[in-house]
Amino acid sequence: MISRPAMAFAALFLAGATNLPNKGEPAISDQTQRSGGPIDPDQARLQFDHADLRFEVLPETEELRGLATLRFTAKAPLSRLVIDLDRNIAPTAVAIDGSQLPATSFADPDGRLTITLPRIFATGESVTAAITYGGTPHVAVRAPWDDGMVWSKTPDGRTWFATTAEGYGCDLFWPCLDFPTGEPKSVTLHITVPKGLKAPSNGKLLGIDTLPDGRTTWNWSARQPNTYGIALNVGPYEEMSGIYKSRFGNEIPMFYWYLPGEEEKARALFAEFAPTLDFFESEIGPYPFGDEKLGVVETPHKGMEHQTINAYGNDYAKAPEGFDWLFQHEFAHEYFGNQLTAADWDDYWLHEGYGTYMQPWYGQWREGNARYATMLDDERNKIANLRPVISDRVRTEEEVYETDKGGPGQDIYYKGSWMLHTLRGLIGDDAFRKVTRLAVYGRLDPKPGNFAPRYGSTPEYEGFVKQVTGKDYGWFFDVYLRRAALPELVETRTDDVLTLTWKAPDGLPFPMPVEVQVDGKLARLAMAGGRESLAVPRAAHVVIDPNARVLKRSRAIEAYRAWQARKK
Repeated sequence: MISRPAMAFAALFLAGATNLPNKGEPAISDQTQRSGGPIDPDQARLQFDHADLRFEVLPETEELRGLATLRFTAKAPLSRLVIDLDRNIAPTAVAIDGSQLPATSFADPDGRLTITLPRIFATGESVTAAITYGGTPHVAVRAPWDDGMVWSKTPDGRTWFATTAEGYGCDLFWPCLDFPTGEPKSVTLHITVPKGLKAPSNGKLLGIDTLPDGRTTWNWSARQPNTYGIALNVGPYEEMSGIYKSRFGNEIPMFYWYLPGEEEKARALFAEFAPTLDFFESEIGPYPFGDEKLGVVETPHKGMEHQTINAYGNDYAKAPEGFDWLFQHEFAHEYFGNQLTAADWDDYWLHEGYGTYMQPWYGQWREGNARYATMLDDERNKIANLRPVISDRVRTEEEVYETDKGGPGQDIYYKGSWMLHTLRGLIGDDAFRKVTRLAVYGRLDPKPGNFAPRYGSTPEYEGFVKQVTGKDYGWFFDVYLRRAALPELVETRTDDVLTLTWKAPDGLPFPMPVEVQVDGKLARLAMAGGRESLAVPRAAHVVIDPNARVLKRSRAIEAYRAWQARKK
């Protein structure tokens, strides 16, 4: 994801640890602004089976009207439904299993819709709620760093509209369960837009209906989408398409929706789709949504990992690595975010650490180690080490992305990426690929059709590393994920002996092997007890960790960051 302020990053996913207040109009409640955290007991009783979402976009008045038909199965006896929905688009009618409820049976005072059911639904029973709602939805000020509707115009003055909801959540524009494991098993979308506009969205296109007044309704079907990954995109788009013949034997449709007049630039970006797919399928495994599409849409905001319809607003920027980092980063989230969804916001380094690491890994795959090292070095200078990456407790989105709320902020991106680089060097390429494959698919032999979107967590990931390697690397994760400070490698040299000692935060054990280059010859110290000595000639030239395989404290980078802060 590109995300909000503390989610920062390079021009965008690099903005640092600033924190945006609740901005935009109409104002939203604290409940709507919060995403994740402890799950409401009533919501924990719900298995979300299906959502049928009908939207009507009204650009002239910047309004949104909707009818959401939500089907749940009771995991425990139900007397009421508790559903997240911004009060700015409050419900006007609710029906349960086809029967209209009186207005006194539902209320949405602070952005949490509570529906009193006409009877108790027993465990295992299904209940369907049809919710009619609408109004003036919250408008983002600086999407995607804050969330909401983005009403814009194309250069020739036509409507250009998009949604983004990663931070505040899906309840900004449809009634949902606003926590990471609140994904419905399937979703159908029906998006009605003014004449001449198109509405590319998630999943597979079922068809386009033309209404008597010239408006069109775009019908889509998606399986188990990430809730904030459901997106509306409306504009006078032109479409580019093609087929990718997968190394796994299936054919994957590819689509790019772009603004008129940009065909040449659009073709250059579209040309990156197939090579990027080939990299991910080669190094990770089958594209998770090959039966739907690889979809990208140009948006009036920077970008976001909306499942099978990734938002792109990077202005076709060129870069020395020769590929569009934003497209590649958001596409990475089809694997790390949409296929593998973190079970709690506390685990979102699984999305962003991997999503960020895939850019230098792709650079290495394309051009070799020099490009890999260059891109990793750029990321290394952005690691802040202000807070631990994880807390091992249930957290909200803001408690992760905002440093003033105790979160790691952008370290889930850059420190996460460097931690993965270090882990890959520690356990080896083959083991690292296996661990990654288990995390993404839950199995080592993924093939189209034998896996489904899944939830993952940090403890599970640690277990995968142990499963693949046969070793317990708890010391590794305790230092890199559960402590803010980096381990420091202390060097002591006497006449003919070099001694290296790891100094880890809180005195934790850290038996991280280290490479040492002595007069051009490379040696590897096991550092089994966190300390080891090596005989070296008195006049020898010594370079510690010459290939930068290990994430460790750098006093030079600390001085550089302090100097940067003073300049601001």
